[in-house]
Amino acid sequence: MSVTERADLAMIAVQGPNARAKAHAVMSAAQADAATGLKVFMGVESEGLFIARTGYTGEDGYEIMVPADQAAGMWQQLIEQGVRPCGLGCRDSLRLEAGMNLYGSDMDENISPLEAGLNWTVAWQPIERDFIGRQALEAQRNKGGLRKFVGLVLLDKGVLRAHQQVVLNGDVVGETSSGGFSPTLGKSIAFARVTAEVGDECQVAVRGRELACKVVKMPFARHGKVCVELD
Repeated sequence: MSVTERADLAMIAVQGPNARAKAHAVMSAAQADAATGLKVFMGVESEGLFIARTGYTGEDGYEIMVPADQAAGMWQQLIEQGVRPCGLGCRDSLRLEAGMNLYGSDMDENISPLEAGLNWTVAWQPIERDFIGRQALEAQRNKGGLRKFVGLVLLDKGVLRAHQQVVLNGDVVGETSSGGFSPTLGKSIAFARVTAEVGDECQVAVRGRELACKVVKMPFARHGKVCVELD
């Protein structure tokens, strides 16, 4: 396999509750028709654009591959439709709420998908199906004692960040991998990889204090709606 850099292409991600309609407004009739029929995680090529119904925010929308010399024009057209530019901080808060791993923070080549909340991505069936790493993953699964990947909602005042110790009954039982403030929940949230005995509550060490957290199943929020119980 080889990877070829394409300096002749640019990509614009349009994400949010009204993203698809606003993107359709800057497409040709044929492009909008092709995009409208897309299912989630699918893509289509139409009249010089590659339009994918994908993204890294937990919101609906498109990632649009466009010739580089047309990118500025499309960007301006989207702004005229009311689309607002945003940066990585905005995207990071959304992907946190949506429970989406960031490579290099929440997972890397040293973390098994079984400890990264990604067991659902492993196609174990049919049992005779072989793939690279299957033997190692099966051995890990059969051995047990795996850490689990959970969401944390901070109950005390403070801010959760990456690489903070998770504590249970005075013992360190894990570490946060990503954290920040959730605008939708109005609370600080984090991902953490913890030992199996961690239940519904734990503490996180923040600046010398052990702050109370609720352990939840992710996602925290999707499409602007809270998905976890806070009480």
